[in-house]
Amino acid sequence: MGFSDLPVRRRDATRLAAVAAAAVAGVSIARPAAADRRHRLRAQPDGVDALELAVAGLAGTARRAGGLRTPVVATTRFAALGVTWGRGDGRVRARWRRERNGWTEWRTLPRLAHGPDPDSDEAAAATSATDLVWTEPSDAVQLELTGDQRDPVLVLLRPRRRKGDGRVEQPAPVVTDVGAREVGSVPMPGLLFRKAWGPDPRLRNGRPSYNNRIRQVHVHHTVNSNDYARADVPGMIRAMYRYHTRNLGWSDLGYNFLVDRFGRLWEGRAGGPRRAVRGAHTLGFNHASVGVAAIGNLESGAVGKRMIRALVRVAAWKLDMYGGNPHRTIWIRSSGSDRFPYGAMVELPTIDGHRDTNQTACPGQHLYDALPAVRRRTARRIREFRAG
Repeated sequence: MGFSDLPVRRRDATRLAAVAAAAVAGVSIARPAAADRRHRLRAQPDGVDALELAVAGLAGTARRAGGLRTPVVATTRFAALGVTWGRGDGRVRARWRRERNGWTEWRTLPRLAHGPDPDSDEAAAATSATDLVWTEPSDAVQLELTGDQRDPVLVLLRPRRRKGDGRVEQPAPVVTDVGAREVGSVPMPGLLFRKAWGPDPRLRNGRPSYNNRIRQVHVHHTVNSNDYARADVPGMIRAMYRYHTRNLGWSDLGYNFLVDRFGRLWEGRAGGPRRAVRGAHTLGFNHASVGVAAIGNLESGAVGKRMIRALVRVAAWKLDMYGGNPHRTIWIRSSGSDRFPYGAMVELPTIDGHRDTNQTACPGQHLYDALPAVRRRTARRIREFRAG
């Protein structure tokens, strides 16, 4: 007997149980409209439409030995998805229906491999989750969970363009190259501050924390499409910020900086770009580093010259402030990651990829292969400015 065959009273009781389960998980269930039975993403003040669904409360979810599978969940348009849960662990697979290309195959969603260091105050409020997965415009999804995840929640996001998003241009550096050479230091590159992408300050939780120094630059990619327009970028950053704060429980966006395919450099986490702000980008190794995310999928797409230039300029600026050498490796103590246990001493490149510290493919093979060139160019830039 299917759900639609149940008597009315039993059906109502089942729905009430689903709502109660969602309330326990702290999630507001958006009920599908009666006409088309779709769950609707709701517009948010930050310009990101969002929907959060308690997986256990979805009618028709089938429990199996070791996990569960949801029915097909029809929705209004979304562009990114993630799954969070309270306790436990396991595998999450998903398939989704793209508006242009139909259903994907079942795919394993990557387990979150970045976040606050386990021994930090920020980690106390963090939840377990998958990475945010960019899907293309889609309108249905189905999940399969294997493991003992408690209170899993499906998160769907759709960033929208806001007025002014298409008019954001890279500003000139505050100090010219000539002026910087006179004082013998690498200048801060032209930077788009947080105001340019417009985060909702109500989503932040807590104050920034700071490192004593910066010894490393960790390079990431965000694994979204590579054909985004200039006007899309602020909304994409707002969606990542919402997922990191509202859904993962972090105090702010995890990355310190982001670079896009047009060569623009964006301030990520608050606290002052000139300061050693502790991020939540490289689990176990945030305590002496800065995290820079390249916006795009650099596993499937090539790394453009403008993106490389932006990476070099921000890396040279931050490392020069603390006497770093991009050619060297350093020894650093792990504060606990999925690759190196708490207290382990690890030798790492000064500029490394996320995969060097965690079990992940990030920052994508193409960008990882470009890191030797990034190190060479960063070292040359530091050397040129120090020479005056």
